[in-house]
Amino acid sequence: MARRVEPGGDAELLRLVAAGDAAALARLYERHAGALFGYLQRLAGDRMTAEEILQDTMLAVWRSAGAFEGRAKVTTWLFGVARRQAHNRLRGRAAPLPAGAELPDRPDGGAGPEELAIAAAGGTPVAAAIDRLPEHHREVIALVFVAGLPLADVAEVLAVPVGTVKSRLFHARAAVAAALTEKVAE
Repeated sequence: MARRVEPGGDAELLRLVAAGDAAALARLYERHAGALFGYLQRLAGDRMTAEEILQDTMLAVWRSAGAFEGRAKVTTWLFGVARRQAHNRLRGRAAPLPAGAELPDRPDGGAGPEELAIAAAGGTPVAAAIDRLPEHHREVIALVFVAGLPLADVAEVLAVPVGTVKSRLFHARAAVAAALTEKVAE
């Protein structure tokens, strides 16, 4: 079902972008660039690459705005475009793996206070621990804590069930907590 288009809302801006309105693209960029950039920087691992992917994302939005069908929120659609652009750019780059095997997915036991620490991390042991996570865990961390998307939107961006998002979030938080505990014990 298509969402209602509100005057001045994201869907209206995207409709204008599809019609070739560069000012509408600029407004859409102003509204969402910060969250998109934070997400992309977490995925890419460096500012310059994240900036390049953000530019690729906005170019892709310009070219494909007409394909937006309104079945999802514009924000979710934008993060999906950004995710595809990041994967295209970063394909072939080896992601660091944590010591040990891949973590199994299990349901999340609920949100914990470490979420705030993860969200505030940047250049800290927490950020280093996040960087060592498998890509699918880093991506969930970036979408939830950096971009601030609700779990349902994260599930839509990643094209996985909400339960999978919760599971990945649970295991990512557990791995970060274990890495920090190990660091303190050193």
